[in-house]
Amino acid sequence: MSKSKHWLTPDWSAPEGVRAATALRTGGVSLPPYDSLNPALHVGDDIGRVKQNRQIIKNMLELPAEPVWMEQIHSNRVIQADNFTALEQADASYTRERGVVCTIMTADCLPVLVCSVGGDCVGAIHAGWRGLLNGIISNTLAAMGAGDYLVWLGPAIGADCFEVGAEVREAFVQKAGAFDDAFTQQNNGKWLADIYQLARIELASLGVNKVFGGDFCTMTEAQRFYSYRRDQQTGRMATLIWRE
Repeated sequence: MSKSKHWLTPDWSAPEGVRAATALRTGGVSLPPYDSLNPALHVGDDIGRVKQNRQIIKNMLELPAEPVWMEQIHSNRVIQADNFTALEQADASYTRERGVVCTIMTADCLPVLVCSVGGDCVGAIHAGWRGLLNGIISNTLAAMGAGDYLVWLGPAIGADCFEVGAEVREAFVQKAGAFDDAFTQQNNGKWLADIYQLARIELASLGVNKVFGGDFCTMTEAQRFYSYRRDQQTGRMATLIWRE
């Protein structure tokens, strides 16, 4: 994983012409508790500062167009990111067009970037546990079409910090027994969930084995990442992918 100023660049074998990044929380203009590069309009931050941060992200990543932002609702809805202007309720987007920037926002949930081996189709997925359980990854790959895909798992809450109730584990295990490997029982009746492992198990079941990343923890790396579970009132990181 390479670190470049105020963003991370995925360490994956994406083909020439596919660009991707996760913006860190540093380098922006928002004040605490949103300090500082918060691009989210829905978290209570000053709208003027959020708009400045969005421009900073666009400039620093040399984006070819405005990012396609979505109203994320922990659903399994996927949209094609081309040519729509209204704010869509969805949790993943994809495109085959050059210069369209698929974008998601996270602060503990898992950002999943996807690109075809040939580089002709890219997508971005907001994968919290609800989205993972309800098939946001499989829906996105189905929308992108049959093919061979690379996947990068971006900054999310780590396996040692993501405590969930027994009902969450039970829902996953009922969906597929393989998901049991992603949970570790705690003494308090709760379970630790490895959101990266949940994604890897889902991807493997879909025949996707070229999976990179998955070695961050938003909750413990407070200098670089926003974390909703750690701070409650906080900003979001933008994760973006596009074809040049």
